Amino acid sequence: MTATSATILIVDDYAENLHVLSELLRPHYRVLAATSGDLAVRIANSLPSPDLILLDVMMPGMDGYAVLARLRDNPATRDIPVIFLTALADAESEERGLLLGAADYITKPIRPAVVLARARNQLEARQAREWMKSQNAVLEAEVSRRMTENDLTQRVSIRALAHLAEIRDPETGNHLRRTQAYVQLLALSLRQHPRFAATLTQRYIDLLVRSAPLHDIGKVGIADTILLKPGELTPNEWAIMQTHAKLGSDAIEQAERDIKMPLEFLSVAKEIAHWHHEKWDGSGYPDGLAGDAIPVSARLMAVADVFDSLISARVYKTALSYAQARNIIAKRHGKHFDPDVADAFLAGFANFVRIAQQSRDPDPLSVPPELAPVAQ
Repeated sequence: MTATSATILIVDDYAENLHVLSELLRPHYRVLAATSGDLAVRIANSLPSPDLILLDVMMPGMDGYAVLARLRDNPATRDIPVIFLTALADAESEERGLLLGAADYITKPIRPAVVLARARNQLEARQAREWMKSQNAVLEAEVSRRMTENDLTQRVSIRALAHLAEIRDPETGNHLRRTQAYVQLLALSLRQHPRFAATLTQRYIDLLVRSAPLHDIGKVGIADTILLKPGELTPNEWAIMQTHAKLGSDAIEQAERDIKMPLEFLSVAKEIAHWHHEKWDGSGYPDGLAGDAIPVSARLMAVADVFDSLISARVYKTALSYAQARNIIAKRHGKHFDPDVADAFLAGFANFVRIAQQSRDPDPLSVPPELAPVAQ
């Protein structure tokens, strides 16, 4: 905005005053004039709006204070700087105008040099504000773009890492997608529960859902002879299989050390990987944690992982029906699973079945779970 491109609106009910100010400002600016407060408000709301308003205070009808209040109440005009022009030279009148949002105060009779200087100052200040606003908008857009890009990169990286475990066990299919959805459903069901409300904030649920696909990342460290064995594991093989929980959390912890800064989703991912095989009664692995000592994230994943394993075919077993899986979860209520988490699963069972059906794996060798009766 150059001097000649700036528009100044002069508001005064005396034509002589308008003439004097117009003659003074017109060589430098585009000048508009209004003889009443009502007309001034209408002009200010027209496009293009003025860049500066010189506003007389004492006018019949709508005075300068009322005009300024109207301008400030309207988002379209609230940022237009206003300089009061008045014969009221007392401090109280000036203070009132400034408190209402006037940018400056000029007393009459005016001094031409003062009017020009203060008009120029306000226009330059507005130009600086507009430039800063523009720069901030550009910076915000760039920050938003980078955050979106980082978020997408993070999600893709998580999915790629998680698929490393799935590639080792091709029969797991959509296991990651389903368990992620189960965990989200459980978390949303429990977020108002007195035992979980403090933990299950929206931020935590987002981190939980993002981290869930890494729960079995440690399986990349298990030999194929054990991971893909079609029969029952020996006690020694089972002990090796159980190490996948710690292998997974150790790998995530190493990633944390490598980046030398804490990332919340990695902390949650580490909890899930390490403790999702713990049991409420303390009989799980790898650490034999019990009750509330097991992180909430791992307790939710425990139900999600077991349910999906029960209804999925593996090299060593056929898929159970949804009803059979539900009954097993119910029987392990308060033993394997946190009782409140198990209750949330049972209460929302139909939704878990819906998720399973939407992302089910083809399994021509077993009866599709949806054909089996669902227990009520």
